[in-house]
Amino acid sequence: MPEPDKKAEPIILAIDAMGGDRGPEPVVAGAALALAARNDINVHFYGDRDELERLVADQPSLANAKIIHADGVVSMTDKPAQVLRRGRNTSMWSAIEAVKNGDAQAILSGGNTGALMAMSKLQLRMIEGVDRPAITALWPTPRGRSVVLDVGANVEANAEQLVQFSIMGEAFFRAMTGTEKPSVGLLNVGAEELKGRDVIKTAARILKEAGPEIAFSGFIEGNDISKGTVDVVVTDGFTGNVAIKTAEGAARLLGSWVKEALTGSLLAKIGALLMMGELKKLKARMDPSAANGGVFLGLNGTVVKSHGGADANGVAAAITMAANLAGHSYQEQISKTIARISERSIATLATPSNQSQNPENQSENIKAVV
Repeated sequence: MPEPDKKAEPIILAIDAMGGDRGPEPVVAGAALALAARNDINVHFYGDRDELERLVADQPSLANAKIIHADGVVSMTDKPAQVLRRGRNTSMWSAIEAVKNGDAQAILSGGNTGALMAMSKLQLRMIEGVDRPAITALWPTPRGRSVVLDVGANVEANAEQLVQFSIMGEAFFRAMTGTEKPSVGLLNVGAEELKGRDVIKTAARILKEAGPEIAFSGFIEGNDISKGTVDVVVTDGFTGNVAIKTAEGAARLLGSWVKEALTGSLLAKIGALLMMGELKKLKARMDPSAANGGVFLGLNGTVVKSHGGADANGVAAAITMAANLAGHSYQEQISKTIARISERSIATLATPSNQSQNPENQSENIKAVV
């Protein structure tokens, strides 16, 4: 007689409940929304036990949630170096430590980005072959959403690091969407091969020689991001952060103009009333909560950064993202792909046909790959 099916073990997420601008209320409420929609997730909250017990008691979907007390809280103004010296009793450190020790499969925090990155690097370490982590952002497009990285972890990036970001972004997009071969593009000042800095051109040459490993589409421009020209947009953290903040500002401006146009007169208000259904759909598509959650790629563990001011819906979206990534093999895929491409890239840069006109630049490029 066959044995009855065993219930699969739930995905355990460690949540820094005290991080964020609005305290633990939206964090707990968001967790409740996420767990009400999925029965394969459980959460461990890290923070003030008394306050969390009070909030959790009002949420039936959190009946099995675990609370681990932590006295300290990382503030938004704390410097990463200061936090590393004195932050081991904080909710953020404890939540990351749970992933390190195998007590949870992913960590979510809406706290100080710099501190979260520093603590995560120290505890989880980098994936073999990766120099620096990168932060992702989901970007709305006519085809759905693209992934943009880096959006703030690294002000500068050399050619090797841009290649690593490409590999990490491609593996992340595949894990999130199931797309077998996501397309990758390097953000540049033009799509022509001769345009851009030497660092970007060198990274492009390496990616072209990657062959079937990466579906490299070449250079893309800023307007291609929102078009959805490629699935994965790769750039350094300075440019990526400027791009995403510019897009957020433009979206807010457009939203204010639409509201002004729809409420400026009695006739406009009547028109808005007739369009109410479509306007609600538009609002839902433009809601940043739906895309909340930036993943720190390159670490030996899944770390998701929620927006500090996220509401319950935004926190729920970030928790769902963390659960979808938890236990996925994308970290192992990143390491293997980097190793294979690195072997080819040294030979690619050393060939006469690929040498820069400036010998000093070529020497630096080869050093970056080696």
